[in-house]
Amino acid sequence: MTETTRARVVEHDRCVVLAAPGVELVLDLADGYPIVRHWGEPLCGAGPDAVRLLATAAVPHSDLDDPVEPGMLRESARGFTGRPALRGHRAGAGFSPLFRLQGVRVDGTTATVSLGDPDAQLELEQRFTMTDQGVLLVDQALTNVGGSVYSVDELATWLPLPARATQTLDFAGRWLRERQPHRLPLAPGLRIREGREGRTGHDSTIVQCAMTSRTTTESGEAWGIAALWSGNTVHLVERDVVGRAALGAGELLEPGEVELAPRQTYTTPTIAVVYSAAGLDGMGECFHRWLRARPEHPRAPRPLTLNVWEAVYFDHDLDTLTRLAERAAAVGVERFVLDDGWFGSRRDDTSGLGDWTVSADAWPGGLGPLVERVKGLGMQFGLWFEGEMVNPDSDLYRAHPDWILHVPGRRPPLARHQLVLDLANPEAYAHVLERVHAIVSSEGVDYIKWDHNRVLTDAGHEGRPAVHAQTAAIYRLFDDLRSRNPGLEIESCASGGGRVDLGMALHADRFWTSDQNDPLERQQIQRWTSLAIPLEMLGSHVGPTVSHTSGRRHSIQMRAVTALFGHAGIEWNLLEATDEELAALRSWADLYKAQRGVLHSGRVVRVDHPDPSALVHGVVADDASSALFAYVQCTTSPGTRPAAFRLPGLTPDARYQVRPVWFGEPGVAQNRGPRWMDDGVVATGAALAAMGLNPPILRPEEAVLVVVTAMPAATDL
Repeated sequence: MTETTRARVVEHDRCVVLAAPGVELVLDLADGYPIVRHWGEPLCGAGPDAVRLLATAAVPHSDLDDPVEPGMLRESARGFTGRPALRGHRAGAGFSPLFRLQGVRVDGTTATVSLGDPDAQLELEQRFTMTDQGVLLVDQALTNVGGSVYSVDELATWLPLPARATQTLDFAGRWLRERQPHRLPLAPGLRIREGREGRTGHDSTIVQCAMTSRTTTESGEAWGIAALWSGNTVHLVERDVVGRAALGAGELLEPGEVELAPRQTYTTPTIAVVYSAAGLDGMGECFHRWLRARPEHPRAPRPLTLNVWEAVYFDHDLDTLTRLAERAAAVGVERFVLDDGWFGSRRDDTSGLGDWTVSADAWPGGLGPLVERVKGLGMQFGLWFEGEMVNPDSDLYRAHPDWILHVPGRRPPLARHQLVLDLANPEAYAHVLERVHAIVSSEGVDYIKWDHNRVLTDAGHEGRPAVHAQTAAIYRLFDDLRSRNPGLEIESCASGGGRVDLGMALHADRFWTSDQNDPLERQQIQRWTSLAIPLEMLGSHVGPTVSHTSGRRHSIQMRAVTALFGHAGIEWNLLEATDEELAALRSWADLYKAQRGVLHSGRVVRVDHPDPSALVHGVVADDASSALFAYVQCTTSPGTRPAAFRLPGLTPDARYQVRPVWFGEPGVAQNRGPRWMDDGVVATGAALAAMGLNPPILRPEEAVLVVVTAMPAATDL
């Protein structure tokens, strides 16, 4: 990577400039505290004096006599009347800090700013790291240098927005309908998105965005902020009475959760900050490239996975599962995952959680025969755990009822007949780690599906709030398991699409994107989850013909096309599949294996399409040598001939072979399809981006897949 394409941090005239290709953040320290003068496109060498002058605003009547910019800390002591970055107190005192610069140092692509308030007896260190991919990582550490306890209520990261950022975008939802977009005007006041479930919930926003009125998925400016944290979080957007707007994010702390004794330090979760001048897809590309650059990111081809939950549920039978494994291997499956029900007294969801020993009732001969057959068929073996949970009807709970998160004197309400183990308790943590490790190492487990099927309520440890400690413990547990079992991969699942966040992405290899396997519902869920998480980390499975969650019936084509765009797999009892369906699955598996290199390294494209009844999306290889696009007819088109769909992102003057792919009988309603559907077409990237393709007339809830391959340079059009 050349110097022009790398991140850089420059300090000059009490200004720190953090830059990467396409983004620049100017941090001004001349006034003795951190003020972000600019966050957006590079300023091409504009000096500190010019930036300061350009940022100078008029002073209105009814303002302070000598108003100042609030800076990142947004302190009341400087005249700011909005939500401050730090909220806390020292037995009622020290509630209004006034930090002053103590020093700044630049080391490579990191700038560290040291601040202090001797009256409040606090020191604050802010660390800014600009990655080569344009993701700015912000960490803050607050130290109590006084002689008494300081209570931290909130320490958030805030960044200002330009006036042209007039809209917000965040995500909400529920179980089976996660990460639904909500685009709203950036109105005066404070918009708060809190997550209080003790985990990243189904309704949490994976990233908080701001944008201009013209921003789309493909074009325009977008600013984003996200907490790299899987516990309680807060994401904020504020426009104050002056008209200034800002984005904020941090950990949501319960009262008394962070009480700093003298010389103690609270370190915030890392906050990721992204700017894009290329629409929301540009933002997603920054996140994807950053995650993919990590040494820990999964490198091996993502194995085609069969999970048996919707195939057998709790009905574990060696003969049935062996035949299912044989059929899975025949269609090309590479990883076989045994779900809930293999341990203790776990014949349903009312008992057994916490007793991580192979059930003699369900598996009288142990798991060995199944594992041996699965591996003999050339597949990896995966196993389900829910190690943070315990059923009251379990040997573990009967022996250690005190090992749960709770408030002294009462037991939290049950959810799915279970309680939450207190992993801040060293004994409970050691028990879970040792029991899971024993099963993984003795049974030859290659992969863990780690579930989390309830929210945290009354989440206390020794009478104090414990979500922060619980979150840190699960990160440590995952890291310990992988350290003890080299090559082990872990999927994060939380009732499906909970706990999907950028913090967990640093500790897990895969997410179960949603319990919703209905492909129509999955279209939006996958579309927006991939704004932050790359496709190779998002589990996407072909479900049964009739969805177990929605009751809808979908063709193999619709299900297969939808599941292709992720870490693909199957959640279906293949013993019930017809010969035609099995043949279609084999064809789909072959295509997935041939194309996963592109799907799991290329640029995700969410095409702006004029017809609201259809969705268009794709993945383009980094070198634009190939691509895959899906046209999905969600409902009936308003016109008798649906609108053409574009294939952007290809090299304009390169020639491409374009062909449709079907995995089953086409679900069309037409006399005759467009001619390119017969034998494909060769066209330039410019033509495909400008003119696009006229789709076939599909029935509602159907999809067509298009595979695009660059032609040799000498080929005539």
